[in-house]
Amino acid sequence: MFKGLGQLGDMAGMMKKAQEMQTKMAQMQDELHNLMVVGESGAGLVKATASAKGELKALDIDPSIFNGDDKEVVEDLILAAIKDAQAKAGDKAQEEMAKITDGLGLPADFKMPF
Repeated sequence: MFKGLGQLGDMAGMMKKAQEMQTKMAQMQDELHNLMVVGESGAGLVKATASAKGELKALDIDPSIFNGDDKEVVEDLILAAIKDAQAKAGDKAQEEMAKITDGLGLPADFKMPF
């Protein structure tokens, strides 16, 4: 269809790929809200569930850790579980992004600006 146009044909192809990527990116952003990861601390005594966008969705605390003297320990376990969930969410988002960018010929360690 674009034969004889030289590099203009390549440009049209690149524009089409960019539009396809934009559509895939929008779909992926929606999917990241539904992908869940679970962060843990205290050998699973505290679990934090987050979306792949990093939004905290649930917190599960084993009742055995509640002791009036261990308030600071419980708080530390909760924070550790949340941080673990957020780290896993970031990893999952990057993993999903890599699925989209693989076909574009971008370097494997390329970070998108969003």
